[in-house]
Amino acid sequence: MAELETSTVDWDAAIERIPPIIDVDAHLVEPADIWTSRLPLALRDVGPRVEYLPAGTPILDGGGYIEAPGTEGEPVAWWHYEDSFYSVKRIIAAAGYPADEITLDGITFEQMRPGCWQQGARLDDMTLNGVEAQMCFPNYPRFAGQIFLRGTDKDLALLCVKAYNDWMVDEWCAGTGGRLIPLCLVPLWDPELAAAEVRRNAARGVRAVAFSEIPAYLGLPSLYTSHWDPFFQACEETGTVLCIHIGSGTKTPQTSPDANDAVAATIIFCNSIASMTDYMLSGVLARYPRMKMMYAECQIGWIPYLLERIDDVWDTHRGWSHSQVLCPEPPSTYYHQSIYSCFFKDNVGVQLIDKIGQDKVMFETDYPHQDGTFPHSRRSAAEQFGHLEKNLIKKIARGNAISLFGLDLAP
Repeated sequence: MAELETSTVDWDAAIERIPPIIDVDAHLVEPADIWTSRLPLALRDVGPRVEYLPAGTPILDGGGYIEAPGTEGEPVAWWHYEDSFYSVKRIIAAAGYPADEITLDGITFEQMRPGCWQQGARLDDMTLNGVEAQMCFPNYPRFAGQIFLRGTDKDLALLCVKAYNDWMVDEWCAGTGGRLIPLCLVPLWDPELAAAEVRRNAARGVRAVAFSEIPAYLGLPSLYTSHWDPFFQACEETGTVLCIHIGSGTKTPQTSPDANDAVAATIIFCNSIASMTDYMLSGVLARYPRMKMMYAECQIGWIPYLLERIDDVWDTHRGWSHSQVLCPEPPSTYYHQSIYSCFFKDNVGVQLIDKIGQDKVMFETDYPHQDGTFPHSRRSAAEQFGHLEKNLIKKIARGNAISLFGLDLAP
């Protein structure tokens, strides 16, 4: 089928070609009582809690915000954990706001769309948006739980990780008939504890865990060591998919100190290129061939060239680059064996889908972030891949996600 001519297309008919979406990358704005309702009473004044205080001036520094409450002005919602503050920002609760009103300013829970943080309202927004089921990455804990890695009291941090996972399974996803798909965190500072948490959650049906795209960016051992083997082994044994969100290394690429934030927003997918290269060359996927990985919010159009280039380096530069020391097969072998990705704005990637792999890509909405396509995600899907053959549309919109995560939903 030829590409859609957007000037003449019948959008009602085009959207009908898109089945209900399985969205594998949305986000939460965590409710204020996740930790105060679960931590021991003596720890609730040091664990994460929401305080309404005047806004400060956030500064984006290498993927993290440096900020503190102000001294005057209207109060906004602040997360306060140990001695750190992090405001709830309009940019991460952007659903329903026009683009020119979306800033780094703090907001209150009352000012955001209820679907950002309330289960029932989220389900309603999913229905409005043509989404049957959805998996949500965290916001406040960062995309892989990095906030707890920074915690001084690691006993408290472990309790916080477990409390988040208990809330994710027992409240956020419970009672939704599989419409909300659990995604859990692990204590990043200890691979044995991480493995135990994977197994604890897998025993209650969780098939997805968030992890950092580049652990070394967090000051942790790299993938070229055996440090993470207990964690990877637990993921492989339990069929838990390693879910790697863009920005989960808490470091964004930048060209110069005076470049504006649009530069980082444009090239942030370079972290995913680096991460995928690491996983293919490090030997991790050779040692754990049944472990599956999913890259979230990084789009897909860059993947074919990366696979071409990495295989050429592996062969051409084997004499000096050590490319084959840990990677016994051409690196693309491990991509096709283990790696999946998702997109929501990538016409180029759709044109290259046969090179990326028809079974390797999934659609997402990024709700409620500014980049997201709510409430027009089915139209966005139709614009990008509605011209493809019907069975391939079904794979991208839902079938591949159902297969990867073992979901009890109609393919």
